[in-house]
Amino acid sequence: MLRLTWVQPEDLIGHELRQAAQDGREPSAIASRWRAAGGPDAPLTAGASPTPASRYLRRLANDLLDELTDLPSTLSEDEPTALETIRAACPQWPPPPAAKRPPSAGKRPPSAGSRAAGAARVGADCTPPAPVSAPTPTSATTPQHLEAAWLGRATGCLLGKPVEKLPLDGIRQLARSTGNWPLTTYFTARGVPEDLLRKHPWNRRSANNSLAENIDGMPEDDDLNYPLLNLLVLGRHGRTFTTTDVARTWLEELPAARTFTAERIAYRNLLTGLEPPHTARHRNPFREWIGALIRADVHGWTNPGDPAAAAEQAHRDATLTHTANGVYAAMFTAATIATAATREHDIHTCLRTGLTVVPPRSRLARAVRHAIRLAGEHEDFDTVVDELHATHARTYHWVHAVPNTALIAAALTHANGDFSGSICRAVSGGWDTDSSGATTGGIAALLAGSPSALPDRWTAPLKNRLSTSVGDFNGIGFDTLAHLTDREAHRP
Repeated sequence: MLRLTWVQPEDLIGHELRQAAQDGREPSAIASRWRAAGGPDAPLTAGASPTPASRYLRRLANDLLDELTDLPSTLSEDEPTALETIRAACPQWPPPPAAKRPPSAGKRPPSAGSRAAGAARVGADCTPPAPVSAPTPTSATTPQHLEAAWLGRATGCLLGKPVEKLPLDGIRQLARSTGNWPLTTYFTARGVPEDLLRKHPWNRRSANNSLAENIDGMPEDDDLNYPLLNLLVLGRHGRTFTTTDVARTWLEELPAARTFTAERIAYRNLLTGLEPPHTARHRNPFREWIGALIRADVHGWTNPGDPAAAAEQAHRDATLTHTANGVYAAMFTAATIATAATREHDIHTCLRTGLTVVPPRSRLARAVRHAIRLAGEHEDFDTVVDELHATHARTYHWVHAVPNTALIAAALTHANGDFSGSICRAVSGGWDTDSSGATTGGIAALLAGSPSALPDRWTAPLKNRLSTSVGDFNGIGFDTLAHLTDREAHRP
């Protein structure tokens, strides 16, 4: 029997019970009813349980999903979703670029000096300061910068693909077995003991195209599909696109089977006649997972030097599928990238600026500040990762936005923005390895500034070729994508 992943009510209910506990609702009475009826827990790693539920359990699951949605939240004031309320909660919301120009505009700000110094500036206070001396950029991004960013995103994604879904200990064992720990290059199956592969098998969908011996161009991945879709959205609707425009583009260009978690739920909701933003909430327990974050890069790339505009653009995209912390993760990423795109700031200033668009009392803001602080305190990144897992692993699913955004910030901070160091740290931290690797890689590569600044061992296997099922992009080169992105960045 076909078990469609990420939409079966009997599989969603366990995730919704967990989500309710995280976002300040009290689900214990509903959880007791579900368990008393023999309802199962959510699948640990897969999108569907192996056997279908009875008709009774499926109907009960749907009813309980609706009841859970109606429960009041104790965190609603600290974690709003509406843009105006988010902006009001952020005392350091970035001003428009012209308002930021100080008398010394055009002078490059002093370097952070070290990751510890940069981390201290972000982590010392409850609310991080805004970059008060950040000059308006004297030049926008160029196709060369954007090609580096696209390549970095693809490389980080590709590095993480074969170990997606694996536990942290499995990732470490596989890498150590081939002498690739700490990580310095792509994973390989050559030399890995057979008993270790049986215990920790590679991601079955990725092993044939993302291990070092198998890479032949960049294979399809949702972490690259969504930036392509956002190029289409901007090309068709401009910077004033609406959430409905995003939905329409998905229905026209994105195959349903290429969606996962919150995106698949929202896609289904669209097909049943629901409209945004209800698509993000209706029977969608994944609305705070990582999906909106992985769609944010284009919003940052096309708003260099304007983190507020990038965050607002990301918000309109994200609210099709996500709420609260899922939306904040996208806004944080877009604002960080918009700051990095000027190439006038170090990674610590970029991350600090990203935090200014996130409600400071939210779980995501607290997690990112904590991760940056850890990265500044510990020389050994394994120690940072162990602390992050001790803090988040029991609470959050491995695809949730909170731990993954924290890991991205920690990796970039600890590597001081270095490209290779950043992607290797992000992927070595586990959880959603291809997505965190992709976002980390895109940011660090943008700071590096050009494709030639990225080591050949990372970029040569990509062969300037991206596979995708989105629109007419299949087989496109990263240099061409850079020019398309540059066109949108300069469109009025």
